[in-house]
Order: sequence, then structure tokens, then C-alpha cells
Amino acid sequence: MAKAISRRVFLSGLGAGLASPVLANAPTTSLFPVAKPVDFAKRSLPSVDMLVDAAGLGGKLGFMVADARSGEVLEVRNPVLPLPPASVAKAITGAYALSSLGGGHRFETLLMATGVAKNGVIQGDLILVGGADPTLDTDGLAQMALDLKAQGVTGITGSFKVDGAYLPYQRVIDPGQPDHLGYNPSISGLNLNFNRVHFEWKRAGQGWDVAMDARSETLRPAVKVARMEVVDRKSPIFTYKDASGVDSWTVARTALGKGGSRWLPVRRPDIYAGEVFQVLARGQGINLPRPVSQGAATTGNVLTTYHSAPVSEIVQGMLKYSTNLTAEVVGMAASVEAGAAPADLPSSATAMSFWAKEALGTRRLSFVDHSGLSDQSQITARDMVRALIATSPDGDLAPLLKNVPPKSELLPDGGSHTIRAKTGTLNFVSSLAGYATTPNGRELAFAIFTADMERRSAIQRAFRERPQGARGWSRRSRRLQHDLIARWSVLFGT
Repeated sequence: MAKAISRRVFLSGLGAGLASPVLANAPTTSLFPVAKPVDFAKRSLPSVDMLVDAAGLGGKLGFMVADARSGEVLEVRNPVLPLPPASVAKAITGAYALSSLGGGHRFETLLMATGVAKNGVIQGDLILVGGADPTLDTDGLAQMALDLKAQGVTGITGSFKVDGAYLPYQRVIDPGQPDHLGYNPSISGLNLNFNRVHFEWKRAGQGWDVAMDARSETLRPAVKVARMEVVDRKSPIFTYKDASGVDSWTVARTALGKGGSRWLPVRRPDIYAGEVFQVLARGQGINLPRPVSQGAATTGNVLTTYHSAPVSEIVQGMLKYSTNLTAEVVGMAASVEAGAAPADLPSSATAMSFWAKEALGTRRLSFVDHSGLSDQSQITARDMVRALIATSPDGDLAPLLKNVPPKSELLPDGGSHTIRAKTGTLNFVSSLAGYATTPNGRELAFAIFTADMERRSAIQRAFRERPQGARGWSRRSRRLQHDLIARWSVLFGT
């Protein structure tokens, strides 16, 4: 097994050189130029091969670092090798959304009526219309219910409909993931709580009390669109089936312990949002029937509108918390705004890939989603660095990237750099791309992609949430990434 490289090992030669005995009658002035400390630091740096060998990752590695201002390429390895970017793809999606939608754009969720209200009762249908807000939550729906109450509405004579047709429905982001993963939900134009439902269980006698709700910080409305049954088995932990439009889950009794909770994906996001609004409206004295999906284009009078935060804030949150649902929704909304009229998620990702080639100068970028959850999305390190240079350290995207604390033993004492970047992690895939500012203020654009696709493809679908060995592999990859950036900081920024 390869051992981690310590900065002490690489600097030990420097210390030995400085410990030479003093020559008798030595001249008071050196006969040779005095080496600067920075020169020693550069000479003592490990080579790329040494860092790669120490990481012991196997698989493939591709990286590039360049001057973010001039575009001068400084160091590369396999720069044109296509590899999965994982969540680094969200940086491209963020740039796409900012370009197509604009940083100030706000998504709108509407309540519309097909008739007027008489004595508080709407003479017709009430329709909850999604406008592709990826951040709509239970508190947002609660505010809409309050707004409706303020207008004196107490009921309707027609149907309560939900409309998520602004975006084409997508059952999952990546079909290769296990059913129960909350970060692989469905997508539509009407989304709630990142299209996840909260599953909680508590020990009660010889069994468990289970609950499924759409909780926020202050509210916990129960839902019927998802249900859970505890069953006697060892594995699998979860099973899923669509029971006439209801998400029907089972969980293995042996996996529950004393109690706990987790988020599960929702497969009918429009009905989910409508059901939660129905509960919240009832709490305001507004009686609504069960929601049904709107089958035709929505027309009517707008009663109230809920606005999201600006796209710039949504993109910043997406890059910080790496929320897949946000990436897919803003990416698809950007495609709609650009006139691509995507039929599904892959076609929207293709539209973004074409945009990146035109706007950012990429050549071999090929995405099948906007979040990077699928390992079928691929990009080269050269293309990622080109995109970062095109968007510029002074552009709209750069300040939205996450500040990543430097972590490397190779940093000289007292030396440091700052990193603004996007991380990406899948099983046996790890990536990091963004900007690094060196000690002398030089700004670098970099992309580092690592992937062991042979080990990844060997994982059975049921075990893809936490496969053996993946966590340690990712930890070693992250160490390699930070050691490479520290190397570049010393070599090119001092």
C-alpha cells in the first residue's frame, strides 16, 4: 500500500544542506549567489509522479492548470482525456443558467382560478402552477395559503389542479442509482422540498411508529402520496413500487434500530406539492378536494404569486450544497428560456453542451444531465479550464463558487493560497475545478479529474450508496488534489 507523502520528507534534504560545517577562514562574502528560500521550496517539491504514486488511486487522472488571466498553460497530465466531472458539472450549469436566465431572474409559482369568487367560494377550478422554482418549500406554500385566505377564499366548486408542465417530467435523474436515494428524485415544473419526503421512525413497544411528512423548519404536514411499511427481512433495506400513483415503500425491520430519519425521493412531485398545499389551506379554513394533474394548458386569473430568490442566489446555494434537483431544474429552465424546448433531461443537457462549445470554447464536453450524477457525462480537464478562463475570475460565476480551505502538507511554512472551486464526488470518481489565488496574487484556473471506472462499474446497484473502499479512495483523491494545488502555488505563484 502506498504511503502518504509528508512535507517533512521532501524538505529534509533542505535541512541537511543547511547543516554543513562552517569552513575555516571562510570569506565574508559568498562566492556564489545566495539561494532564496523560495528556490529551496521549489526544488524540494515532489514531482507529479511521486504524488500520484503516493495516492495509490489506480484508474485514470487528468488535470490542467493555467494562468486564469493570460490562459498560459502551466502544467498538464492527460488534459484531453474525457472523464466524469461528477458535481463539477454544476459549475457549467451555473454559468449556463446565469447566461440564459440572468442572475436577477426569479422563478414564479402561481395560484390561478378559472372563475370568480362568490361569498368566498371560487366558481370553478383552483390551479397550482409550477414555474420551475427548484427551491420551493413547505413554508413557501404556507405563505400562498395565507395569501389566499387574505382574499377571503374558503373553497371552490370545481377541481383543485396542479400543473408541472413548465418542464418535461423526468422520473429519475440517473436510472442507475438505487431507488431510495434522496439525491436522485423526480423532476417537473412543480417541485417541493427538493422533491423529497421525510421518513421518520421511532421504537414503540415491539414495533415502530413511522411517519412520512413534508417538513420545513416550522411545519410538518403529513402526506399520503408516500407510505412506508416495516417488513421482516435482512435485505434489501428498502424496496419501492408505484401503487396507483402512490410511492409505496417497505423497509427492513433489522435496519431500523431504536429510531432515526432520512429523506426519500418523491416520484409524483406535482401531486406531492398539491397535497401539501391542500393540508396547509385546510389549516387556513380553505376546503379543497384532493389534487389532480392538469392535463391541458393552464388559463385563468392569477390570485397570488410566490417568487423565488434570484437565480444568482440559487446558483450559489447549488454550488455550496451540491443539490442535484436544483442543478437539473435550473439547467432545464435555462434550456427552455434559450428556446431549446427540451423533450427530456438528456436533450436539455445536450443543449447545454452545445452552448458551452459556443460560449465557452469547449470541444469535447458531453453531458447527459446538469448535475453530474450520471457517470455518462464527460469533460476533459482542458475543456474545464477553458470554461473557467472564459467565464473569468471577474465574471458572474467565480464569486458564487465555494471557498475551499487549502489542505496540504506541501505548503511552505507561512505560505498559503485561496481556492474557489466546485467539488465533485461519485463512487470512485472525484473532481475539483475552479480558481486558486497564489501567495503573490497570481490567479490560476485548474481542473483535476480522477476516476476508477473499472471499480465503479463492478458495484452492484443495490450497494451503490456506500460501496466498500469508496470513502477511502475519495479521501486519497482529495489529498492528491490539494497537494497538486499546493505544488502549483509554490511553482507558479512565488
